[in-house]
Amino acid sequence: HDASIKMSSSKSPVSPGVTTQHRVVYKVVLTGGPCAGKTTTLARLRTFFENLGWKVYAVPESATILLGGGVKFEGLSQEQQSKFQENILRTIMQVEQTFFDLADKDKQNCLVVCDRGTMDPSAFCSEEEWQEMLQANNWDSFMLRDDRYDQIIHMVTSAKGAEHFYQTRNNSVRNESIELAIERDSKAAQAWVGHPYCDVIDNSTDFENKIHRVIKAICIRLGKRLGVDVDDRLKAQSKKRKFLVKNIPPIEMFPPRYQDFDVQHDYIISPDSKIQSRIRKRGQKGCYTYTLTERRENYGEKMELLRQITKREYEVLLKRCDPNHHSIHKTRRCFHWQGHYFQLDIFKEPCTPLCQDLLFLETYTTQTSGNLELPEFMQIIEEVTDDYQYSMFNLSHRSISSLSSQTSVNQH
Repeated sequence: HDASIKMSSSKSPVSPGVTTQHRVVYKVVLTGGPCAGKTTTLARLRTFFENLGWKVYAVPESATILLGGGVKFEGLSQEQQSKFQENILRTIMQVEQTFFDLADKDKQNCLVVCDRGTMDPSAFCSEEEWQEMLQANNWDSFMLRDDRYDQIIHMVTSAKGAEHFYQTRNNSVRNESIELAIERDSKAAQAWVGHPYCDVIDNSTDFENKIHRVIKAICIRLGKRLGVDVDDRLKAQSKKRKFLVKNIPPIEMFPPRYQDFDVQHDYIISPDSKIQSRIRKRGQKGCYTYTLTERRENYGEKMELLRQITKREYEVLLKRCDPNHHSIHKTRRCFHWQGHYFQLDIFKEPCTPLCQDLLFLETYTTQTSGNLELPEFMQIIEEVTDDYQYSMFNLSHRSISSLSSQTSVNQH
């Protein structure tokens, strides 16, 4: 597995949270049919690897950018479609190269996640048109497929095996029927046949575990180059455990390679009353990423859909803040201890009265209360994993004046 990882030729400074001796640049393609969950998965990948001290670059889907300019693919002539795919491929290569160059010069371990890659346009061409395109530009399939990326993750469209969840409203330029989605999913899978490290993530589990399997597949391929042990966190049965902490330990008590992030959460008014929406701003040293999270329930399954958004989108959504909720501000301290990955949320000003001096320790694990070894330098008050009064939704609500089960607000 490690042979597929492209490393810099010399040692470089190791960023906090990473124990590898050589800097790693790992390039992954997320591909698949429509409504496969790529957007939410990309956001989760970013959070997971950034918490480990990695730099994550997310390469946007070139086709969506171009189609968003008013192009109606079905209305193009065959000649126009072929030329359009050629130009999409050129765009993919140029946009990717921008991010590859940044990663190559970065001092941190880097994960570059591409929303579709250079072989995906072949799924929209005949074999004859594809070969003509390659010949005209002096390209070859090996260069575009095998020699360019470390790993391919094919996320199967929900139209195959999870039909109840199939919808295209999250992407304004996608409107495929279920039948067409299945056809395009199969063609996308075929396009990458031959890559030495290709993982197919189907719909045999619920959506949360589907995302989990993507993260796990990448970590398995990375192997020891990941730099940390995340085995327990990646098990399918792992659950987020939350503990109330009495006070902040002295800084010297923490493992030396911890990472601090500034985090702000805001609940916003959603156009759909059945969807709970919030935005997050998260970063270090003045550099931020922005996420939109939508929480809903479909056919009895609770789902959280995440999407990376731009700073401008974030600022627009911030104007739609729910007046019933305060903003939540905190420092998130990420660290490893005794083989487990922990996050300490330190709530800070400006904060609600409920959040004053509040501290939460969180981890993902399969272990039960009796078996989970918590940091010995922290004074744990109690576990609050399933205590709704300590949910962010409840803590931010303006109508709640004290922490008690009687005053918590119901959340879907």
